[in-house]
Amino acid sequence: MPPTPPTGAQTVTFRPLISAQEITPGFDLAQLLWEAGREYWTPGLIAIITHKAVAKAEGRLVPLRQVQPSPLALTYAQTCSKDPRLIELVLQESQRIVRMTPRALIVQTKQGPICANAGIDLSNLAPSSEGEGEPVACLLPRDPDASARRLALELEKKCGFLVPIIISDSWGRPWREGIVNFALGSYGLYPFSDYRGSLDSAGRPLRVTRMASADALAAGAELACGKLGRAPFVLVSGFPWSPSSAGSQELLRPLERDLFP
Repeated sequence: MPPTPPTGAQTVTFRPLISAQEITPGFDLAQLLWEAGREYWTPGLIAIITHKAVAKAEGRLVPLRQVQPSPLALTYAQTCSKDPRLIELVLQESQRIVRMTPRALIVQTKQGPICANAGIDLSNLAPSSEGEGEPVACLLPRDPDASARRLALELEKKCGFLVPIIISDSWGRPWREGIVNFALGSYGLYPFSDYRGSLDSAGRPLRVTRMASADALAAGAELACGKLGRAPFVLVSGFPWSPSSAGSQELLRPLERDLFP
């Protein structure tokens, strides 16, 4: 049975933690998070970490000068006016192509989610020191749920209690303009608020209402830290979470249930 969902209203607080340190491959991210939030650690908190901080620490950075584009990447780059080396990385990080048009390359990543350009990002990254400042691409963490689990266990050793970890990323959505943060990876909390079987205010049983609370928390964290504020971490307090080993893979809809495969 899923955990009992929150009942009634609650005040949820999002506290961004700003870091002046540049995260580089091999960086101790758990130690940086611990030090940044040192005065706030109490049981019940949730820590949300940007996927780029995790990817940088895990060395998921590729200078485009190192990429040799394939014939498919070269052909597609001509139709969409993108760097063929970036297209090649997208193809390498994908398990299947969902849609390929001059406007967008939509793929299912090796991690499972479906998104544009396999989640590969060129923003907020210093150019490579070699090759006359060639751009550097940031790939998604190889296994975001495993990354979240490792960080949560390392942080638990420092705090003495479990702090669930959500790794966030920002992607677009079908039928809606703008981007929203969601849970790319998670560990330590049940990622849903499951109201199925509960009664609504009129006494009718809820049959399908299952809120993606991990995604909602990730979205709220982005409002707190923004894109340009150098805040790789957000601490969330006041949200009544339930301990769980379920990760963000639980949030992915299986292909056989996809309305638009």
